[in-house]
Formats: sequence, C-alpha cells, structure tokens
Amino acid sequence: MAGFSRQTKFLFLIGIVVACAIVGFGIFQRQQDLSHLQSEAREYSIPHVQVIRAQHGPPMQNLALPGNISAWYEAPIYAQVSGYIQKWYKDYGADVKAGDVLATIDTPSLDAQYEAAKANLKVAETRFQLAQVTAKRWKALSGTQAVSQQEVDVQIANAKVQQALVDAASHEVARYAALQGFKKIIAPFDGVVTSRRTDIGDYVNNDGDLSRHGKSTELFTVADIHCLRVFVDVPQDYSSILKPGLKAELSVLQYPGKRFSATFMTSARAFNVATRTVTTELMVDNKAHLLWPGTFTIVHFKTPEDPKILIIPQQALIFRAQGLQVAVVDQNNRIRMHNITLGNNLGKMVQVTSGISAEDHIVNNPSADLLEGQVVKEVGSTPGYNEVYENTESQTSKHEHDSLKKNAAQAGSSVNE
Repeated sequence: MAGFSRQTKFLFLIGIVVACAIVGFGIFQRQQDLSHLQSEAREYSIPHVQVIRAQHGPPMQNLALPGNISAWYEAPIYAQVSGYIQKWYKDYGADVKAGDVLATIDTPSLDAQYEAAKANLKVAETRFQLAQVTAKRWKALSGTQAVSQQEVDVQIANAKVQQALVDAASHEVARYAALQGFKKIIAPFDGVVTSRRTDIGDYVNNDGDLSRHGKSTELFTVADIHCLRVFVDVPQDYSSILKPGLKAELSVLQYPGKRFSATFMTSARAFNVATRTVTTELMVDNKAHLLWPGTFTIVHFKTPEDPKILIIPQQALIFRAQGLQVAVVDQNNRIRMHNITLGNNLGKMVQVTSGISAEDHIVNNPSADLLEGQVVKEVGSTPGYNEVYENTESQTSKHEHDSLKKNAAQAGSSVNE
C-alpha cells in the first residue's frame, strides 16, 4: 500500500463503499419484493365474496300465469238423418240466433220410408176397423149354438191385436215425422259459427259427414261467445287466493297494452299431482266479441304479501346435504352457514320466512367450495342485486311482458312443429 498514492487509496475506498451500498440495496429490494409477494399471496388466498342484505318484500305481488280462453258454450252439430247436403246458409264467423237454419239435407230414402210408414198406418187402421166389426158380430152371437165362446174370445183378442198394430204404426209414423224435422240443421243457441265442415252435395248420415274426411265429423260448430271461460293452472303456493270475489286481468298478444277484466268462478279444488297446480276457471265479459275462443292469454293476479317477510335473490341459495342454506359473513369475516325456510317464489327473488335477518351480510352467488368457518373478504354488491323495492310494480310488469313474449314464441314454435 505504500506504493499507492493517497488519491488512489481514496478512490479504492470509495469503490468498496459503493459496491457495498449496491449489494445492500439489492438485498433490501429483494426483501421488499418478497414481503410484497407474500402479502399479495395472503390477500389472494382469501376468497372474495360479494355480499348483499335481505330486503323486505312488496305489499302486493303480481302473479302472471298462462291461460286459455274457451267459449261459454260450444256445440258440435252432427247430422241425424242420412242424405245429401242440399244447401248451407251460414259460413265461418256468421252470427246466428237460436233456431236459425244452418243447412238443409235432401233425404230421398227417408222420404220414401216416411210415406211407407203412413201407408202401413192406413193398412193397420183398416184391419183394426174390420177386426172391430167382426168381434162385435161374434160377440152378438155369444150364448147361442151358432158359435162357441172360444171363437168369440178369439175375435175379441184379434181386435185388440189390430189396435196394438195401429198404435205401433202410428208411433213409426211419428218417428219418421220427427226425423223429417232433422232435414234442417239449426243453431241450438245464439252464437257464432266457428267451423263449417261440409259442402253442397256431401253425403251425410246420422254420424256426421263421411264423404270427404273418411270418418265421422261434425257439420258445424256453434260457439256462444257473449261471455268466455278462462282456464288457468294456479300453483299450490297461491291457491289460498282462490276465493269468491277474486279479480284478475287478461292480456293477449293481439291487443298489446290492453287489459280485460275477469272474475273468479270456480276451481277444481284438487291439485294435479304432476304439476302441483289446480285448474281454475274465470269468466270474462265479451259483448264486443273482441276475444275469440282458443286464444292464449296471460292471467294477471294481484296477491297480497306480508312486507315483513324478507326476500333474497335465488342465486344466493345453497343446496347441500344439510338442506337449504345461505352463507352469512360474521363480524370476524368468517362464513356461517344458516339453514333457511322458503316462502313463495317471486321469480328472480324468493321469500325467506326464517333463518336470516335484515342485518346479515349474505353471500350472493356463493361458490361450491365455500365452507363453514372459512375466512373471506367482502366486496361490494353489483348494482341491481341490492336495490330497495320501490319500483316493484314496474319490475313485475317487465317480467310479465317478457313472460308473455316467451310463451307466445313457444306457442308459435309448437304450431310450426
């Protein structure tokens, strides 16, 4: 070192200090990075869960169910006599009154049988008259040696037989006379002709029209549509609303935005074991004939609900072997599984009658691997999941409109198939 100058020694020491500083800074930086990575690893090892709070349900709930509209009365009309359609007078959609003639039938065979029956009646009456005269004469000779009492009794009995044959022939004439009345096809009540399945020249018999269809079919169908029946299957959960005085509204595709008032008539008072629904019948006034039989409709019921009952989204439910549960985050950020009891299904939301409170932090859309006691980190809820239910009516209306469109699309696809 003696050979080095003072300046060289100073530079050498500075180099050693700089090198030590660089090495020390590198070690420190690596420690900082390691600590940061460990912190991030610990943070990401804790599941992030979205939490919501249960809300109080609306005081009124709109229940929208698919239904079918049927005529008040509907009568398929068949021929009661054999013959050929002579003429028809009412076509599809014609308004008819009770007793209006829909068609007439030419019945040459029936006419011939009717004339023969009247002739047979005259023959029977003539024979009866002859038997009466004969019996009267034989009765006058009774007690003499000219005739025996047995022969007198035979003639009297023969007169009674002839009288019975007159009665039988008279009933046969009456039967054919009644059948003559069936040559005219008449409307049984006021209504609308919804089908005409025959034409001039078609052969018909007492089973209907056989000429073009190969099997018995009705000639006409008449429907009374001054009022209509609406049939809807109501779920078991809502069967308690089915009471006299219940009102409903109908919406149909051909009149968007228009509602028709319907009144509860009756229900089957028994549930279908396959669907757990009860067939319910409503009545709707149709004096303007705006609605037609066979129309698909959405039936809107307004059902009262208890606003104290809490509701949560369906995606917050957990289905496990322990039963129906929800995951709740406690004050220590640990998961606690709560068994719950459900009320009515409100579509996207469900009622919870027990197991949670309005203050609980409920995990929304929990993962399948979420466990009891697991530490989690809360994150905010997505807009729309935890809103106050001030606009329940508008939300329900939108849901019903979507349901109507969906059902209509399904009905259309069924027809195409």
